[in-house]
Amino acid sequence: MLRLALCDDEQTQRTAIGELLLEYTERKREAAVHVSVFSSARTLLAAVEEHGDFDIYLLDVVMPQMSGIELGIALRALGSTGAIVYLTISPEYAVDSYAARAFYYLIKPPDPAQLFQVLDQAAVELEKRKVACITVKAKSGLRLVRMDEILYAELVDRAICYHLFGGRRVESVTVRGSFQEEVAPLLADGRFFLCGASFVVNLFYVTTVERGALRLDGEYRVPLARSFAAQAKKRWQEFWLNMPEREI
Repeated sequence: MLRLALCDDEQTQRTAIGELLLEYTERKREAAVHVSVFSSARTLLAAVEEHGDFDIYLLDVVMPQMSGIELGIALRALGSTGAIVYLTISPEYAVDSYAARAFYYLIKPPDPAQLFQVLDQAAVELEKRKVACITVKAKSGLRLVRMDEILYAELVDRAICYHLFGGRRVESVTVRGSFQEEVAPLLADGRFFLCGASFVVNLFYVTTVERGALRLDGEYRVPLARSFAAQAKKRWQEFWLNMPEREI
């Protein structure tokens, strides 16, 4: 089931966009789609904390008490990996939307065909992330690890430690090849970036490119070699500005 959340403080907008989403669900009868509607950021955050993440969020940008941008950042802080689509009457917040790692940004009223295409593309991208896995040879045996759960990987005493979402870790047996050779399956995926001789990070979880480090969700800080700094910033920006499957 594809779970969608719509959050807008204006009743007329909730009704109008809600009708479009109803039409979308009727068109997607072959794949169950469930839509939840919220009138405030507070109620949406409470629902996520109680019932878990949604697959796609459609958020108004200008809302009282907490803006859509702030809401998106708060969702990421809760560990949300859902696709965020912003809906607003003004394009002035487009750049700010990337602070919440937005998937797309649409101007109200959204064109139905464009909105449906964005939702389809977001669903495809989410499915790709869910099915992409690597096999890790751990001491306990072979482990299948989803790439979208990997925050970063590091070389520790000739073994590779994969740091996963939620504070979990998977450690490989002693590796014989170089670190870059061992993490080649990750580097072949556009989400991952080699930021030094012993670290590779998932750009999806990067929140800030700092001097000498990359800051990730959960306050993780991964060392960033000086020679990789300019490339890291460029790759991170390109990742969000040119995410695959986002072209309309």
